Amino acid sequence: MVKAMRMHKVGGPEVLTWEDVEVPAPKQGEALVRHLAVGLNYIDTYHRSGLYPVPMPAIIGSEGAGVVEAIGPGVTEVAVGDRVAYGNAPIGAYTEKRVLPAHRLLRLPQAITDKQAASMMLKGMTAQYLIRRTYRVKSGETVLVHAAAGGVGLIMCQWLKHLGATVIGTVGDKAKGEIAGKHGCDHIILYRDEDFAARVKDITGGKGVPVVFDGVGKDTWDKSLDCLSVRGLMVSFGNASGAVPPINIGILNTKGSLYVTRPSLNGYVAKREELVETANDLFDVVSKGAVKIEVNQSYALKDAAQAHRDLEQRKTTGSTVLTV
Repeated sequence: MVKAMRMHKVGGPEVLTWEDVEVPAPKQGEALVRHLAVGLNYIDTYHRSGLYPVPMPAIIGSEGAGVVEAIGPGVTEVAVGDRVAYGNAPIGAYTEKRVLPAHRLLRLPQAITDKQAASMMLKGMTAQYLIRRTYRVKSGETVLVHAAAGGVGLIMCQWLKHLGATVIGTVGDKAKGEIAGKHGCDHIILYRDEDFAARVKDITGGKGVPVVFDGVGKDTWDKSLDCLSVRGLMVSFGNASGAVPPINIGILNTKGSLYVTRPSLNGYVAKREELVETANDLFDVVSKGAVKIEVNQSYALKDAAQAHRDLEQRKTTGSTVLTV
């Protein structure tokens, strides 16, 4: 038996309870991982609240780092004793140990710590596919990043600067603006106090930006479309403020022949080779210091409910981990 944060119904953070659970031996193609750290992500709150339904009872959590303790038959991707991490596996990270498909595990470079890995795999690989594949940002371009001081935002801003882009970022307050500014954000907009669409047009001389990266959702949707240049791309990849309501696609025509996509990490790392390529790109920029992974908050795994409260109340910045 091991300890895990498990939920038997959807709801607020209080549905997460500290319980004993059984962990089976790994079967064909599986590996047993002892967690050292688990990442906290906004998608965890979607699973907990029921926005993204999961079978009950459930152990949520999409990202973690630890050590391989056992492997099942046919496993070649990892070996016992390997330091590994994952950010694209079946949910179930909020536990001391778990069995996972070995093909979803990635060996960690020595230069990256367990806490860094647990806090960056999902967010970092999300940043990678968004700015390198969903829209391949080029040097000299100006782009808009919402929630620039969030976990994905801080990684994205640094990576964009490394690529030679100019970054406009929205944040909720001055303190978060200072953090975003220290991580590559060139123009900071306090979206609660300013009309961010007007500011973007002002910054870009009326042109707008070729792409908006939006993990906020409902609250930023309409004005984000006004930030785009002709044939610009709206990348809606999260729902921190709630789901985007149904839209009349004719709006895309009237606002400049715009494009919209709603991507997810799963769609970009479905194949093992895609996963490895994405992770290696992330490991490279982190290992050489182009992207710094700073764990700004740490909670014990058994305190995951409080971590959820703080995340939803916008009290956190950057990355947060749950330690085991």
